[in-house]
Amino acid sequence: MSPETPLLSVAQLVKRFGGFRALDGVNFTLAPGEVLGLVGPNGSGKTTCINVISGIYSPDGGSVTFEGADIGGRPSHRLARAGINRTFQSPRPFTTLTVRENVQVAATYGHAGGVRADLGELLHWLELDTLSDRQAGELNSAQQKTLDLARALATRPRLLLVDELAAGLNPAELSRMADRLRFLAGQGMSMLVVEHLMGFIDRVTDRVIVMNAGREIFEGSLAAATREPEVIRVFLGTADAA
Repeated sequence: MSPETPLLSVAQLVKRFGGFRALDGVNFTLAPGEVLGLVGPNGSGKTTCINVISGIYSPDGGSVTFEGADIGGRPSHRLARAGINRTFQSPRPFTTLTVRENVQVAATYGHAGGVRADLGELLHWLELDTLSDRQAGELNSAQQKTLDLARALATRPRLLLVDELAAGLNPAELSRMADRLRFLAGQGMSMLVVEHLMGFIDRVTDRVIVMNAGREIFEGSLAAATREPEVIRVFLGTADAA
């Protein structure tokens, strides 16, 4: 794949729940090694978009293309082996397994082949090595979020979908997490990041898509987004904002 070819392309993506269109014709592309933020108010379709891309939901219209192949409707386990993995707003570890066992399960069943992740090195990098023998259910919220990231990275994804990973982290944890995501991008990993913390988005992303009511209303830098009247109206509720 050439550097100009998008790793991920989303075209006219639609997802309906009954008569409600959670996604209403969403379009964007993601380049290799790029970090794209999805921002917008609650209910704007951000997590639904990640859920469709990651195979939790099937699209009701449009297309999702990864490395030139249509992946819309493929189950999550197949997508993990194809190079797409994710974190969740609420982590979902195997609570009775240890931290290391959780990561080992992901590496064993979600890996596509080729070079396997060094789990000891991964746990050390994420500062989970001292917790490796503890059951996942004993971890606090921040530790479980980090474990969720470790499980995703253990499958060596080329596309990482990050859903509110920063929520609940203290300032020092936020800074370390932002540095880790930028390091991964520097290694060539593409990321789609859903987040409400704009400071974190500013540190991590190369550009953002602002969503509202299932559609994208802005694409560009976060700095430019904060000057866009429609974005200001959506976030602040002021129709005459300048």
